[in-house]
Amino acid sequence: MNQDVITVVRDGKLKVTDDNISIAMLPSNYPQNHASNLLVLPNGDILCTWFAGTQEGVSDISILCSRLRKGFEVWEAAVKLSNDLERSEQNPVLFLDPDNILWLLWTAQVSGNQDTAIVRYRKSEDLGETWQDIDVLIDKPGTFIRQPIVVLDNGNWLLPIFNCTVKSGEKWVGNYDTSSVKISEDKGKTWRDVAVPESLGCVHMSIALLKNGSLIAVYRSRWADNIYQSYSYDNGETWTKPKATELPNNNSSIQVTVLNNGDLAMVFNNMSAAGATDRRSSLYDEIEDDSGAVEPEIIDGKSAFWGAPRAPMSLAVSKDNGDSWAIVANLDEGDGFCMTNNSQEKLNREFSYPTITQSEDGVIHVGYTYFRQAIKYVRINNL
Repeated sequence: MNQDVITVVRDGKLKVTDDNISIAMLPSNYPQNHASNLLVLPNGDILCTWFAGTQEGVSDISILCSRLRKGFEVWEAAVKLSNDLERSEQNPVLFLDPDNILWLLWTAQVSGNQDTAIVRYRKSEDLGETWQDIDVLIDKPGTFIRQPIVVLDNGNWLLPIFNCTVKSGEKWVGNYDTSSVKISEDKGKTWRDVAVPESLGCVHMSIALLKNGSLIAVYRSRWADNIYQSYSYDNGETWTKPKATELPNNNSSIQVTVLNNGDLAMVFNNMSAAGATDRRSSLYDEIEDDSGAVEPEIIDGKSAFWGAPRAPMSLAVSKDNGDSWAIVANLDEGDGFCMTNNSQEKLNREFSYPTITQSEDGVIHVGYTYFRQAIKYVRINNL
């Protein structure tokens, strides 16, 4: 079916859509914009970071950040905060530590090979107005992030990661990815690794600290079947085996947060492979490189499913610490076409990679990829 080409206006201006919701398309001069992460600062400003360039996996992909100052109605022009000419820099996250130091973390990979990724960071002592030099946080190849650091009551920091691995001679497609938690007891200077048991295919681990002191984690599924979920009752030192929830997943990102009233809120695509009419060989099947590696041939076992529609963008709430979930809203609806990542020709129509947080005034802030052309910001006054 032919689709009209849509060009998204990315002016950063907040627009009221009804009494409860305002939206904005964050400013950018790049064809592709993807994988946002929001942070509300103590002064009331909101920061949003994401990656941008021509296309994910290409070496011109860099990290951007924009600010919505408290009381203003327009997001500021995005600032470029990384510029590696040889690696694709992706999946940035923001984290304000207990000493009011702002951290920006992101991945850096060669072409579409996530098994080459390392994790970089830079810090700011003035809430993102200026930044220190870039450094490496984790140099082990194949280390990937998508979710921010969580600080525990005992002072430990938890950084959820997923491990992108391949078999010799094969290209990365996600078939062997597993999840771990990096734990730091010295404010990020050193990290140790805690593996999530039986987590094959569970990635983008999003951790929330529950009111009862335990931890919940929700996961994207490489198999595009369901959102998975696990718990820790000992400050992240051990985790239960991830189990499928009743909510679907399309092998695309999700995020969970604890609301001010203690409920959980999660943003995700209410879709799975069951709703797909076609399938891609991999996320990076449009990118060529000179690695010589080939796409894996799966004979036994599961393989990562790419191409399930990335729509609708849904919001669900749990009032019982994740035992059950209720979908309360669809923030965007469409066909979610993602059989291509091509933003230069505006061929992609996905809503994806959401981020969610709530400010002290009760307002819920959501960001997500809109057609891979823009980052859409949604302000919800009352849930």
